[in-house]
Amino acid sequence: MSDRNMKTGKNDDFRVAIYARVSSDQQSQAGTIASQIEALQERLAKENLKLETEFSYIDDGYTGATFIRPALERLRDAAAAGAIDRVYVHSPDRLARKYAYQVLLVDELERCGVEVVFLNRQLGQSPEDDLLLQVQGMIAEYERAKILERSRRGKLHAARQGSVNVLSGAPYGYRYISCQEGAGQASYEIVLEQARVVRQIFEWIGQDRLSLGEVTRRLIQQAVATRTGKDFWDRTTVWGILKNPAYKGLAAYGKTRTGPMLPRLRMQRGDPEQPRRAYSTYHVPTDQWHYIPVPALVSEELFEVVQEQLIENKKRNRQTACGARYLLQGLLVCKKCGYAYYGKPVSLSAGKGKRRSYAYYRCIGTDAYRFGGQRLCYNKQVRTDLLEESVWQDVCSLLKDPQRVAQEYQRRLTTRKKGVAWSSIEQLRALIQKVKRGIARLVDAYQDGLIDKPEFEPRLRKAKERLAKLQVEVKTQEKEESRQRELKLVISCMKEFAGKVNNNLEVADWMTKREIIRSLVKQIEVEEESVRVVYRVPPPPFVQAPEKGFLQDCLRRKYSPLWRALLGRKFLAFRYTSCLKETSN
Repeated sequence: MSDRNMKTGKNDDFRVAIYARVSSDQQSQAGTIASQIEALQERLAKENLKLETEFSYIDDGYTGATFIRPALERLRDAAAAGAIDRVYVHSPDRLARKYAYQVLLVDELERCGVEVVFLNRQLGQSPEDDLLLQVQGMIAEYERAKILERSRRGKLHAARQGSVNVLSGAPYGYRYISCQEGAGQASYEIVLEQARVVRQIFEWIGQDRLSLGEVTRRLIQQAVATRTGKDFWDRTTVWGILKNPAYKGLAAYGKTRTGPMLPRLRMQRGDPEQPRRAYSTYHVPTDQWHYIPVPALVSEELFEVVQEQLIENKKRNRQTACGARYLLQGLLVCKKCGYAYYGKPVSLSAGKGKRRSYAYYRCIGTDAYRFGGQRLCYNKQVRTDLLEESVWQDVCSLLKDPQRVAQEYQRRLTTRKKGVAWSSIEQLRALIQKVKRGIARLVDAYQDGLIDKPEFEPRLRKAKERLAKLQVEVKTQEKEESRQRELKLVISCMKEFAGKVNNNLEVADWMTKREIIRSLVKQIEVEEESVRVVYRVPPPPFVQAPEKGFLQDCLRRKYSPLWRALLGRKFLAFRYTSCLKETSN
């Protein structure tokens, strides 16, 4: 040990420092770090040492599993600069939770000429002292790992038992009733005013098909306060509400996990240079979540429709910040490349001093500058005025007789194909599990020598084929149920909607047309030789079936000059998704 470290407190040049740390925010709020500081100050007073304020290094609420801590960084910098002679720490695990980190830090400080003093043990006085320090460090590291594992296992068990206790809080629309308030059992209690706002948000997205930006604007206009009392709603807040399965009655536990900290290009605004927790949060797949029953605020059908609408909004931005400028904005999709069509104004004159009164819808994939100078698509652009008029005429024809739409889809929901026995998804999944268990038993029997290879291989092949068929059928059923949920929602208000707008279709202004189209049309697919309108409710046939029945996906109409004028294409037909078709004469 250097002469500098042998100085006593009587020398005015002898400078000491203290270091204290607690890990969790709960410990920080409870003020448990004060007990460490008090013990350190008592030790300094006993040794007649004076502590300057600038040499008090406190990490309040920072984990000891990392080197990156603000106060520890300053302590190491001061030691390297020769500003301190001795540092007092309550115990080795306050310096670091990992034994390897303890050794590195102590060695670094001693090489800088700084003596390290732990209150509960002298350092480096004998081999036995070093051994005891090592044991203490390893026990602290082991204790931390065991605490984390016991906590994780206990919460997981409680979640599987359906206990709300593990959630430790409630989302907007609920109030968390703690164990003390709920006589030993935590629960969610619905807050009526907030629940009304949540239902309104889901209806705006699932039924009115609004964007997140429009939802936030409406909430601000209605002066709806957030949970914290703010009058401004952020899009991420609304998105979090729409993605939370608790609102359909199943709160999820284990949606995220912690892992190694991801590299950051820069500090985020308002965040400290060294984060309190040296880890990053990772999303966990939904099939690994654990669901806990809670009171539902919206129906499961509406929740699923909203999830599909969020995916659709993510693919195609329906309205820019400057507002809507085109009637079909956000609905047009290129069938060839999958990119959206956008409105592009025409700046050229039409001749004789006249200006063009229309623009073009253009595929994003045709813009070479967006993709490094290389076009991804060569699909044609479409005149806005002709396409918008054609789509509007088609939507008006759909609204002529909404009764047939409801009747047709009620029939589709209640009838099945002849000769096909349909099973529920739960039954199919049970069969899949049964087949999987059969395959496992078959493999075990082969390994145990109970059956021979010539018998094993064909039986295994047949079982795998059946499993594949069942899995395909489950996916088909899931798609069918998803479509039916959407149909139920729209059919319920179809008659009322058509009754309100039918009388005013001929005199509807631009904004009214846009709202009606957005309510009925899911997307418009532009192909090389045709344009396909996909309705949110695929319409039924508008005429009686031919003698030989209906032809699927082949609707062709007598094309008017308006339709033929679209870019001089060979033909242009509007086809309905999953609808029965009428052949042309």
